[in-house]
Order: sequence, then structure tokens, then C-alpha cells
Amino acid sequence: MANGRQLGKQNVEKFLAWLASRGNDDLQKIILRGALSRREIAAQCGFSVSVLNQNPRIKAELSRKEANLRKMGILPGTEKSSQTDNAKPHASLGSQSRNQFAGYDELRQLELENSSLKAENYKLKRQLDKLALLHEILATTGRLPR
Repeated sequence: MANGRQLGKQNVEKFLAWLASRGNDDLQKIILRGALSRREIAAQCGFSVSVLNQNPRIKAELSRKEANLRKMGILPGTEKSSQTDNAKPHASLGSQSRNQFAGYDELRQLELENSSLKAENYKLKRQLDKLALLHEILATTGRLPR
């Protein structure tokens, strides 16, 4: 059973793998109120939302990524986001055609599955690289390194 530090380290690895497997287009889909949706990130990474706030390394990486996205113009600035939230009236589903949102849930589910598979693929490639190196060392020396 893993202790808190090991779980924290695993969560950092999951988050970094998730972040590496996402392009700007993927991140643009999960923008909520001028920032990346913490709930969506946590769901795709497979841990709780509190991890994003309590793990200092994840928190720093996420804020760094959001700052970069703001510089590139993908995320709105902090003052701009509060003004746009107040300026736009919130549209309800009743005022729009329900047919427009019919395939949204299925699309969202497929995107979630795709992103989790990309993160898993990245993690497995890293493990394969490590095992290939161990195999090479074992084949040449006949002993496992410490």
C-alpha cells in the first residue's frame, strides 16, 4: 500500500502525462469561466479535485500552463474573464434547440475515453523504455543494476 508521498508522486506523474498528451485545442475544450476546468482535469487524470489544490507541484504546473495559455491568447486575462461573465446573459437549454445538444454527451464521453487512453499510452511508453534499458543491461552484463 502506498503512503501519502508515493500517492502524491503518482498523481504528479499522472498529471504530467495528461498535460503532455494534450494540445492547445484539447485544453481549449475544457475552459470554464476563464480557466481550465479543475473538475474535468481531475476526472481525466483519475484523481479527485482536491489533488489539484493540495499537491504543490501539480498546482504550480497547472498555474504555469494557464499563464502560458493566457500569453498565447487561448485563455482570457483575469480581468477580462470577470467582465465577459457579467456582460453575457446566461442562455438556458430551454431557449435553444435541444437537438443541438443531443450528441454532446456521447461526444464528451468519447473525448474523455480518448484522453485517458492517451495518458495511459504515454505512461506505458515510459515503462517500456525503462524495461528495454534493463533488458539491454541484463543481456550485456548478465546482472541487474541496483
